[in-house]
Amino acid sequence: MRINAELLDFRAFLAVLSCGSFHKAARELNISQPALSRRIKGLERTLGKTLIERSTRHVAPTAVGRQLRPLVARLLDEFEESVLSIGGLGGRLAGQVTIASVPTAAFYFLPRVIRAFNRLYPGIRFRILDLSANEGLDAVARGEVEFGINLTGATRPDLRFTPLLEDEFVLACRRDHPLASARELRWRDLAGYPLIGVSQSSGNRAVLDQALSRTKVQLDWFYEVNHLSTSLGLVEAGLAISVLPKLATPQTKHPVIATVRLKNPVVSRTIGLVERHGARLTPAAERFRQLLIDEWNAS
Repeated sequence: MRINAELLDFRAFLAVLSCGSFHKAARELNISQPALSRRIKGLERTLGKTLIERSTRHVAPTAVGRQLRPLVARLLDEFEESVLSIGGLGGRLAGQVTIASVPTAAFYFLPRVIRAFNRLYPGIRFRILDLSANEGLDAVARGEVEFGINLTGATRPDLRFTPLLEDEFVLACRRDHPLASARELRWRDLAGYPLIGVSQSSGNRAVLDQALSRTKVQLDWFYEVNHLSTSLGLVEAGLAISVLPKLATPQTKHPVIATVRLKNPVVSRTIGLVERHGARLTPAAERFRQLLIDEWNAS
């Protein structure tokens, strides 16, 4: 039997099952919902089988659809892998990589890696969910993203955490602040200065509180923000100084903000990749994952 179906028909089939709705799948594929429905119906007509059960609130694969799903996924992965391996054709490849990242990594580091990736594969789009640590872990576990960039994950049995780097906490202050000229400071040197801190529910705050609980340093957490990137705006305005991970600070010389290393103790958080056990990344996502590792190792 000759199968008269296009690659986009199979992509549409996988997208509907992955997204759980025709509306979301159409948006992901950047086609209209009627066009998506026609592709699914055409594929079902070609195969002579119903692949997806539809209702007003729910879509699910039929028994045949469940059988076909891993075969189609492998077919598309192998095709994409072959295209990527052919010199000069990778730049024409279209698709999307979806990741969840803690905001501090998404703000400064991630754009640099995406820029390098887009030079190699300009047709691949990105969907970035900038979420808190716990929300990001949940998004990976539910399969909403292909992988995550997070603070932790090793304690969750459903996820695999690959450490990449230790990200030290540093002082951020205006260049005209009395502490800005120091090469490094002790935590007790910050006593008496109003500080900007993240909320008690933040994973970064938990790391700081746990490390400093063993010292006798008393810090004045005068301002509280939900995201560390917000604190940089307050620092730039001269309202206070802030303690935040180095990855969350400007990676090149900033005209207003200076960073100073902190010691006694050195406090750091572990940044890494979070993935579902047994999950298979698309070739595009696998290449982006490897580029992340290479860039981090080179930092």
